[in-house]
Amino acid sequence: MSTIMLRSIPKTSQFVNKVVFQRQTFTTWKSRITFNTANNGSGNNYNNSDNNDNNYEQNSHGNHYKTAIAAGVAMTAAASVLTTVGNDTKKKDGSGKVDYKSVREAIANLLDVEGYDDGSYGPVFVRLAWHASGTFSAADNSGGSNGGCMRFEPESKWGANSGLQIAREVLEKVKKAHPNISYADLYTLAGVVAVEEMGGPEIKWRPGRSDFADGSKSPPDGRLPDGAQGAAHIRDIFYRMGFNDREIVALLGAHSLGRCHSDRSGFDGPWTRAPTTFSNEFYRVLLEEKWTVRKWSGPKQYENSSKDLMMLPADLALVSDPEFRKYVELYAKDEEAFRSDFAKAYSHLLELGVQFPADHSHGPAPTLEEKKKSLWYRIFG
Repeated sequence: MSTIMLRSIPKTSQFVNKVVFQRQTFTTWKSRITFNTANNGSGNNYNNSDNNDNNYEQNSHGNHYKTAIAAGVAMTAAASVLTTVGNDTKKKDGSGKVDYKSVREAIANLLDVEGYDDGSYGPVFVRLAWHASGTFSAADNSGGSNGGCMRFEPESKWGANSGLQIAREVLEKVKKAHPNISYADLYTLAGVVAVEEMGGPEIKWRPGRSDFADGSKSPPDGRLPDGAQGAAHIRDIFYRMGFNDREIVALLGAHSLGRCHSDRSGFDGPWTRAPTTFSNEFYRVLLEEKWTVRKWSGPKQYENSSKDLMMLPADLALVSDPEFRKYVELYAKDEEAFRSDFAKAYSHLLELGVQFPADHSHGPAPTLEEKKKSLWYRIFG
């Protein structure tokens, strides 16, 4: 199928160099070779110094890990690593160390597979990380990726998470090989690796999430986006997490990847003709194709004139709403702007609700005028 070919053919030699460079530059215990940040916009939100980057991909965060070393013993120390968040304290096996370079490689090796969708688990890994994180509420700091609660009921049975058991089951191979990584870290890192391996931008990621013992701390159902809704619903969902309109449109650009399934969401079909390639194609086809309501027995969705692509009502809301539309038009014309904005917003999404040092910002909070459009604002202020 042509989409598989598209995934493996780079657009430019610069892209090839970046991917090769990306796969060869990871943290070691002594030093870190910083990633290329050419597509990171102004770069003001990310400090690439050795000291700051050592906060990432290391299993030694002060806020989440404490190492006790027996005093008076030289050259031989017995280390006990505890991960503590809230009331959940979990002792790691052995030293507690995780080789994140090996974890990344293991995830990448799982992506390409014949017989599943368009030949890749990449899109479903992106969705797993997204849905594990997108339950966060800034009102009470509940939800988010910490805890890895999606592996338990009730979260695992939510309609919005239908089909994600496939991704969780596939990732069990990585968990067994690297038992010291938390499920919460594994699920979010899988989304990061998938984006990067499918040609997307480099995503800042760091460990530090812990696993809860059961699903009792799962937030209430209904916090994830509903593709059947319009602009007001989209803002309610994303403003609750603290995102602004530009970040919302950037994050929804993940619809360049994957497809809908009638046996999961009820919707059916791909958004683009290259569903395993990260690109700004979602915005281009959203603007350039003519979309009409599909006549079928399923929920309301739209199809293009050739009937090979689909859009959800929530997707069409991005072009009918003037504030959203200006960012759709921007990203359709400027792929580098999209890549930069997506990388920042996706990184922040995966960290919502996790107690990390405040060493980078995801961008400006929603303006007052933006907030006033949200039902969440009208209720909670």
